[in-house]
Amino acid sequence: MTGFDQDIELNAYSHSHGLGISGNGGGGRQHSIAEGSSFTVGGISPSSRAKSFADASPGGSHARSKSMSGGGGGGGFQGRMSRFVDSFRRGDGTINDNADLDDDNNTSSHGYSSHSVSRDHGGTRYYDLRQGNSKVNTPSSLLARELKGRHLQMIAIGGSIGTGLFVASGKALSEGGPASVLIAYLVIGVMLFCTIQALGELAVIFPVAGSFSAFSTRFLDPSWGFAMGWNYALQWIVVLPLEVLAGAMTIGYWNKELNKAIFVTMFLVVIFIINLFGAKGYGEAEFIFAIVKVTAVVGFILLGIVINIGGTPTEGYIGGKYWTDPGAFHNGFKGLCSVFVTAAFAFAGTELVGLAAAETANPRKSLPTAIKQVFWRISLFYIVSMTLVGLLVPYNEPRLLSAQNVADASASPFVIAIEAAGATVLPSIMNGVILISVISVGNSAVYGSSRTLAALAELGQAPSILGYVDRRGRPVVAIIVTMAVGLLAYLADVPSQSNIFDWLLAISGLSSIFTWASTCLAHIRLRKAWAYNHRSVQDIAFRAQGGVIGSWIGFLLNVLVLVLQVWVAIDPIDEGETKMTVKERVSSFFLSCLAIPVVLTFTIGHKLYYKTRMVRLEDMDVDTGRRDFGRLGIIKAQEKEERMGWPRWKRVYRFMC
Repeated sequence: MTGFDQDIELNAYSHSHGLGISGNGGGGRQHSIAEGSSFTVGGISPSSRAKSFADASPGGSHARSKSMSGGGGGGGFQGRMSRFVDSFRRGDGTINDNADLDDDNNTSSHGYSSHSVSRDHGGTRYYDLRQGNSKVNTPSSLLARELKGRHLQMIAIGGSIGTGLFVASGKALSEGGPASVLIAYLVIGVMLFCTIQALGELAVIFPVAGSFSAFSTRFLDPSWGFAMGWNYALQWIVVLPLEVLAGAMTIGYWNKELNKAIFVTMFLVVIFIINLFGAKGYGEAEFIFAIVKVTAVVGFILLGIVINIGGTPTEGYIGGKYWTDPGAFHNGFKGLCSVFVTAAFAFAGTELVGLAAAETANPRKSLPTAIKQVFWRISLFYIVSMTLVGLLVPYNEPRLLSAQNVADASASPFVIAIEAAGATVLPSIMNGVILISVISVGNSAVYGSSRTLAALAELGQAPSILGYVDRRGRPVVAIIVTMAVGLLAYLADVPSQSNIFDWLLAISGLSSIFTWASTCLAHIRLRKAWAYNHRSVQDIAFRAQGGVIGSWIGFLLNVLVLVLQVWVAIDPIDEGETKMTVKERVSSFFLSCLAIPVVLTFTIGHKLYYKTRMVRLEDMDVDTGRRDFGRLGIIKAQEKEERMGWPRWKRVYRFMC
């Protein structure tokens, strides 16, 4: 049965049984039963519904009529240019044709509420939490809901595989040894599995723009939510020039004489053009990039097994000899602790699948499937590949230590392992994959930062101009601001570029840890608020497989990683016989932990200005912004009936995937 047929059947069921479901306590607003249904909305007939779809296109009815009039220039070049320019006008609040027109809030259907969340009472400023929730959690957001299930799945599986895995893993191997790398990646993998499950539950219930800021604001503290929003935006803003630089340096593998500025320009233009196509452009690009990266990692795993068993041209069977000579660990326990933050950097971006929920046509159906893919990504692409890297490359390999910075692909242990096998063409292919990966992560950086900045602007937590969303659902000003920061990649040919990019990396180094820990804690608080409002967990569309216990495990592991990183930053590993000076130790500390003072500054500054406090249990809003309001029982009953006809193998597969 097709999705459209299911919608018709459910609507027929609702009419025959008198189920005129209302969004606001039976206030007369009727909704279609099936998520994403296009059969009836608000009692509109199919013919008038078709008309509303035409009017709700990215250009809106105004843009459509204008482009077809004399001012639009018809169908020629002038007409196309007119429509292109017109698409950058401010969105009029209509929802595109992929959106669920089933918002259940008291806010207007024309985008976000216009009321400010900053209030003044007797000369004292305060943060209006209720108004803030209604603004950021409006499902009729101007952002276009064009992402499909296949986009989310590939974003979850391979969307953020880039320099963190392919290049920075070499630094982790040289500092901690193969056993430390394996342990660290396993711990971070368990932590992230629990975190993404918690994020999935939150994002399915509240598929909102700027989700990490919104969840912390709603369930923890508005000031902490403000800090998490800016923390996440800055994390991706500084990653963009780093990834573009990595791409330019990767070109040097083939010809070191070429000017890096040429390729910096090329990569920035490509990333900008992709983001001009909006959410759909981002989704399609990531779908293709992820296929390439996943294929490359699987190919490396197969090749790595062959190399390990068959040996290299100069040596025979390798096996686990590098675990005994030079050894499994390097720099002892401190070496193990130093690997954690590098492993976290490699996993960063996995949470983008939650951010993309706000621009997904049917998050209740698409997001759970994508969330389950994370398990396979962690198991296959990180744990297995890093195990093979540790078997094929000794931690004292000179090329691991020769990297100019974290973006230097010449120090990639993946490339080193293939070169050691005597292959001639494969190292170039692997560098080509790294090149695609850095463009992919740069693309994700623009997407993640621009959406977060736009959401912060709508909350009044960033300059309002950043909240400008055009008729195609693109936050164009936020995209331009992010791309402007990407121009820092032109410093690639400056002699001191290594120090500059080390400080940029310092901003994003621990940012993910704060984001993930806050997500786990927000999920724990959501469950408490859910129970306080006498709701059953059966009413939750997607439940985290680890439940509250899993979120506690994820939260505590995040805190543990943060504490260990601070310890290593205070007492870093000395290189060689030379002891670090006090100045060098201070510099090393802030290079490792710069995200901590950044987050604290944002939090304390906002709290002093607005006098906020931790959100009390009775003040938590578990209704505003929910996409499943009033319909979940019927939808789940239909899905249960469908599952009854599945064979056992399909039930197991769908549980895992």
